[in-house]
Amino acid sequence: MAGLRLLALLLLTCCARCAASGGKPSNIILILADDQDVYLGGMTPMKKTKALIGDAGATFVNAFTVTPLCCPSRSSVLTGRYPHNHEVRNNSLSGNCSSALWQSGPEASAFPVYLSKLKYQTFFAGKYLNQYGKKDAGDVGHVPPGWDQWNALVGNSQYYNYTLSVNGKEQKHGAGYESDYLTDLITNRSLHFLEDRSPQHPFFLMLSPPAPHSPWTAAPQYQKVFSDVKAPRDGSFDKLGKDKHWLLRQPVNPMPESSLNYLDSAYRKRWQTLLSVDDMVELLVKKLDSIKELDNTYIFYTSDNGYHTGQFSLPIDKRQLYEFDIRVPLMVRGPGIKPNQMLQAPVLNIDLAPTILDISGTNLSSVNVDGQSFLSQMAPSLRNGTARPFFLVEYTGEGHPTSDPSCPKLGPGLSECFPDCVCEDAYNNTYACVRTLNGQSNLQYCEFADSESFVEVYNLTSDPHQLENIVKKVDPAILQAMNQRLIKLQSCQGDSCRDNK
Repeated sequence: MAGLRLLALLLLTCCARCAASGGKPSNIILILADDQDVYLGGMTPMKKTKALIGDAGATFVNAFTVTPLCCPSRSSVLTGRYPHNHEVRNNSLSGNCSSALWQSGPEASAFPVYLSKLKYQTFFAGKYLNQYGKKDAGDVGHVPPGWDQWNALVGNSQYYNYTLSVNGKEQKHGAGYESDYLTDLITNRSLHFLEDRSPQHPFFLMLSPPAPHSPWTAAPQYQKVFSDVKAPRDGSFDKLGKDKHWLLRQPVNPMPESSLNYLDSAYRKRWQTLLSVDDMVELLVKKLDSIKELDNTYIFYTSDNGYHTGQFSLPIDKRQLYEFDIRVPLMVRGPGIKPNQMLQAPVLNIDLAPTILDISGTNLSSVNVDGQSFLSQMAPSLRNGTARPFFLVEYTGEGHPTSDPSCPKLGPGLSECFPDCVCEDAYNNTYACVRTLNGQSNLQYCEFADSESFVEVYNLTSDPHQLENIVKKVDPAILQAMNQRLIKLQSCQGDSCRDNK
């Protein structure tokens, strides 16, 4: 009997790994956009991507990042862990972004390492982590383990005039569209990799374009499209952040015309940059089809965090606990995934690593992750599984030790300040939230690490735009239960992060 059980387990594991092509392991592609929201229409310009991935597979309508900032979020994608476990807290080296501690610890057991052991041919191109390639972070010579081909941007997103680490060697790029536009360079190098791959082994590509991150430089052919588009004016747009954390109470309201013009321009340019990513998806799918690998390849499309343009009178950024910053696009196509699925189960960016490893055939019990595979959600014929009813969102605020010279009245401890002294972040914009989302509840409970011990609570069923903080109206017993759940999640590790009791 034990032998039969083992055989059944092996066959189930092979279902995903060898889902097509006569038993050959499945290929995997992960496309990770930079700062692309889903809440404010960020997917609207991407018609090809929606048709070729979303319509051809599953769209997760409740996909979230566990932390709404680039470097800690990307670290969560790579490790499958919450920030309190991988210890990358913000975009700075002192916040562990691509630090020596990250490189010697979490990076050494990131999911590409496991894929490499399974003989996957691995390829990376684009933005990696915000401090990657800097002198104090191992310089361009540092190539993380698990990657066969490495084309990583030094530092934060750029479209022109940047430096790459190409397999550990510095490669400088200028301002020529044909040779240097980063989104297209990522596309072209990935197509070459697919052309030159060994057909004997599966492949994994992680493509991380700069779009739609600032400086929002569109390709020449797209710089005049969407000329009439403006940022959405509904929901929490330019609403006073009353009863919220002090950072949300300080913006000028209503916003001045100069701020409105600025954020409208940013919104348009973001859409323009995404059209090149849309082209990337189309070219990749065509290439996979031409090399007869499309039916045996899982393609994931997502973003590291959401974004806001004018919500609660904050001009533009991410970093906040609200839906516009923590919700992300997520679409997947591949073997065993039926087309045109709109899936409601909450899925997190820490679930990407275990899902990809699940597809590869890795025994997940041998991997240190906080997330869980969502293969069962999109391909129930391949896996059994359950959805989580609640999860953690956590963020550690960044600030400057001295006052911003242009805003001396605000004092030290703030960052990301605009000319009218509206700041998007501060040391004490440090919070942890329990987000509950199931058939019965749609709630958010957040605690700030500040002198006020500020708490925000939202019922998103009746208040989807989080306009009213109901902390003073909620039954104290419910608040206590939420507090206890939050304390447990903030110290969870591995299995305990998946404990749904």
